[in-house]
Amino acid sequence: MVGTRAIGLGAAISIGVGAMVGAGIFSILGVAASIAGNALYISFIVSGVIALIIAYSYAKLSLRYPSAGGPTEFLVKGFGDGTTSGGFNLLLWISYVFGLALYSRAFGSYATTFLPAGVSNLWVNFFATSIILLFTFINFIGARAVGSAEKYIVAIKVGILLTFVVIGLFFIQPNLLVVSSWPPVSNIFFASAIVFLAYQGFSLITNAAEDMDTPQVTVPRALYLSIALVIIIYVGVSVMVLGNLPISDIISAKDYAMAQATTPFLGALGFKIVAIAALLSTASGINATLYGGANISYMLAKEGHLPAIFERKVWQRSTEGLFVTAGLTILFANFLDLAAIAMVGSASILLIYVAVNVAHLKLRKETGARRAPIWAAIVLSLAFFVTLIFYEVQHSPTTILTLVIVVLLSFVIEWGYRAHTKRPMETRTA
Repeated sequence: MVGTRAIGLGAAISIGVGAMVGAGIFSILGVAASIAGNALYISFIVSGVIALIIAYSYAKLSLRYPSAGGPTEFLVKGFGDGTTSGGFNLLLWISYVFGLALYSRAFGSYATTFLPAGVSNLWVNFFATSIILLFTFINFIGARAVGSAEKYIVAIKVGILLTFVVIGLFFIQPNLLVVSSWPPVSNIFFASAIVFLAYQGFSLITNAAEDMDTPQVTVPRALYLSIALVIIIYVGVSVMVLGNLPISDIISAKDYAMAQATTPFLGALGFKIVAIAALLSTASGINATLYGGANISYMLAKEGHLPAIFERKVWQRSTEGLFVTAGLTILFANFLDLAAIAMVGSASILLIYVAVNVAHLKLRKETGARRAPIWAAIVLSLAFFVTLIFYEVQHSPTTILTLVIVVLLSFVIEWGYRAHTKRPMETRTA
């Protein structure tokens, strides 16, 4: 464990908000609005409530098993020493690497908007790589540096977004928000599955448990408060966008809908404001996810799912898993088409939510949790997963193939590694 009070409540909330308010909110508004219409903010509320339900298991499990591994510890406790827990844990780590690569690529894309028009796309790669290296250094310094950086970045970006929302509310056209124009309820739920992508990341709070003085108190509070704050932000942003632009305009500008929504009251300056908010959002998402991903790789190695190199210390200040995670992220960000696999990471995380809650059912007597919210989380996670699969079957069948390959590889690699190395698992005491 790092020094006392390395991660307090404020830093833990910042990690959750930073991980959730990342690139997703800037890229899915247009797509979701084409489905939910001017009821999009209802979809954000529905998704937020479901995130709170899923967080119930994470909160209860963290009370019983506070660990740097977070979900990895929960899965091992629930499923025991086997390929099942190992495969899901590898899938979780790979999903984080995909998410990091997506965030860093988004950061690079927004950063280039401040350069002269027509610059080489290599600048995107340069900025994407640079931001990963920067936060690798911050994570290398220690949890206290991660928490401090996250608090400042999140405070600034949330301030920008809320200012953006408040100003925009004064220019809202009420006729664009009339309830009579809402689409069918099925559309609202379908859009909820899409916008749920923007809530994934709250579980990273559990990865900071070992760096907290009182994780039994801090983790549950941070989980619920961060999700509640993000619900407020997303609802405010969606109402502002819907109230300033007709749905047709939002759809036509789906890749930059938030920026387009500022034109009625900020003109060209609005794009720059959104770009700055996007840079800060993706940066904080990288910081939080890199912290969680490195901790997960460390715990996977400690428990025998990954080679021992992932748990070795470098200069007694960090684990080599941090550098392996960062290195893979840089490779993915520079050489893969991440737009097509963004849904793969999200669908994988939904599978993890299902697995964690199934594991919680096995551990319910130890955590003292109620059965109903656990089953609700399982059913709702599966419903969202099926909805995403249905969406991708219609729009990108190759994404489904990629998802199947990633999931299968996670379990095949786990099985093969355990069979080849015979490395014993280390079960941790609670």
